[in-house]
Amino acid sequence: MKRMGRTHRPFYRICIMDSRKPRDGKTIEEVGTYDPMVQEKSKRVTVDMERIDYWLGVGAQPTEKVGVLLRKVREDNWGVVKQPPPMQAPKAPEPEAAAEEPAAEGDATEEAAAEQTEE
Repeated sequence: MKRMGRTHRPFYRICIMDSRKPRDGKTIEEVGTYDPMVQEKSKRVTVDMERIDYWLGVGAQPTEKVGVLLRKVREDNWGVVKQPPPMQAPKAPEPEAAAEEPAAEGDATEEAAAEQTEE
């Protein structure tokens, strides 16, 4: 994939390239595009499958990302867009009952100390 676009707005061209060339260097042939900013997943990728099949037949090897995109195009399996979880109201603080608990704990520690001295 050859990165195009601008900062924070990527756009990729799916290209046939020599592995010795840089990522954004001279291409042999451009066979499609990938736009990750499109909301509908099935419309993010456009490819010429005849040309891709030709190049794979003569020994071209896709990168990992392009391989995943090609598999999704062939299977027409784009997954489901996950909805964000629903908003929940904030929890109200508990009443004054929390302030009385430390006193009860203090009584329990005094009783435990008294039991240890008796033994």
